[in-house]
Amino acid sequence: MEWIGTAWFWAGLALALFAAEALLPGAFLLWLGFAAAALALILVLLPDLGLVTQCIVFALLALASAGLGWKLRGQRVERNDSPLLNRRSAQLVGRTLPLVQPIINGRGQVRIDDAYWVVEGPDLPLGANVRVIAADTMLLRVVPVD
Repeated sequence: MEWIGTAWFWAGLALALFAAEALLPGAFLLWLGFAAAALALILVLLPDLGLVTQCIVFALLALASAGLGWKLRGQRVERNDSPLLNRRSAQLVGRTLPLVQPIINGRGQVRIDDAYWVVEGPDLPLGANVRVIAADTMLLRVVPVD
């Protein structure tokens, strides 16, 4: 077991962590791999470090590199200019539409493009214009338009 405290061990561990990162989702093992690679370089410069010292240095490098990764990830998060892109019902809020089925007992229907949506609001006759004020999954809450 003489190989455990060598630079080759830490370089091999770094390669194994990089390979595991390629196979597993996320981006955590990448930063541990960077820490192991950095420790391998440190051992090239200071080959007399004891195993306990190496483990402590690896832990500190791992914390530092994971913290750096977390900070870089936070800066890279893209702000989308279309926050409602995958929330179709939320995109409908504010639209004015005619009823294709009258609202009776609080429920009716409107047609939007090629789909019929259930609406909830005050009783209104067929063809009355309504404005969508809220969306809850496939149910739209509406109010009459004057």
